[in-house]
Amino acid sequence: MDEGETAATRRAVFLDRDGTLMNEMHFSADLSKVRAIAGAGQSLAKLRRHGWFNVIITNQSGIARGCFTVDEYEAVNAELFRQLGGGIDAVYFCPEHPENATVRRKPGTGMLEEAKRDHQIAVEKSWFIGDKDTDVLCGRRAGCKTILVLTGYGKNYRDSGPHFIAKDIVEAAEIVLAAKM
Repeated sequence: MDEGETAATRRAVFLDRDGTLMNEMHFSADLSKVRAIAGAGQSLAKLRRHGWFNVIITNQSGIARGCFTVDEYEAVNAELFRQLGGGIDAVYFCPEHPENATVRRKPGTGMLEEAKRDHQIAVEKSWFIGDKDTDVLCGRRAGCKTILVLTGYGKNYRDSGPHFIAKDIVEAAEIVLAAKM
């Protein structure tokens, strides 16, 4: 360890946004369509009470595609956070188009590595929860335990290799809380 560097000890739950914490909106920034998954806010609060650091890791290629702006993306976040009642400690998003993707775009681990560095997160003690194969693969590549939720696109990715499958974020949070890590 370099001088001044500290050991990463914080446990985190990395969370996809669309289809995991809120209903899938498919390249839309219409605030009237933002709907948090039922029970998501309470589950995030419960995770925090038990010492988990909640981090959103989300691809947002709709920005590169011209479907919405960064400001509109942030407005959707603000509405989602209002509905959740908080519970999110950090957010990382990747606006890249899949055709021009760097390691930041899931399934790459760039955003997760940034969060790890910025918040001293021990990924081997952490989880990744999402509704797509890219979420599962990102989490596995980084060394996290993974949970596929069946909300959003989850039903299409049952065979993506998650450690666990959960009905929704509420059940996924209970899996995290019950695990001995």
